[in-house]
Amino acid sequence: MSRALGIVLLFTALAVPAEAKWVLLGARTVTDRLDHDTITVTAERGEFTRVKFSVERAPVQFHRVVVRYGNGEPDELEMRERVRAGGETRAIDLRGGDRVVRTIDFWYDANSVRRKAVVRVWGWR
Repeated sequence: MSRALGIVLLFTALAVPAEAKWVLLGARTVTDRLDHDTITVTAERGEFTRVKFSVERAPVQFHRVVVRYGNGEPDELEMRERVRAGGETRAIDLRGGDRVVRTIDFWYDANSVRRKAVVRVWGWR
């Protein structure tokens, strides 16, 4: 009886997917000199269903975000918002469910960055 229970528990543990979590896809230090940056994501990081941005050191006003998937298809995300230092955006759903993300381009208001700000992009898997 205990052996059968052990086998059932083993198969149950193997069938449960890994815990979903936010994974850092990349980061950029942004300044008042540029208004566009690209974060390249490696395929080893896997597939994602959502992304979000966090900002440190100084606020950043985002204007446009384009996610490019592994198959080359672009996805323009709605994100016209100012994120304060220490804040983050809402979770933004990626089109088509689980997707391999290759690059994330984002345009921001360079005049809104008075000091160097750090922008991090996170993916949900």
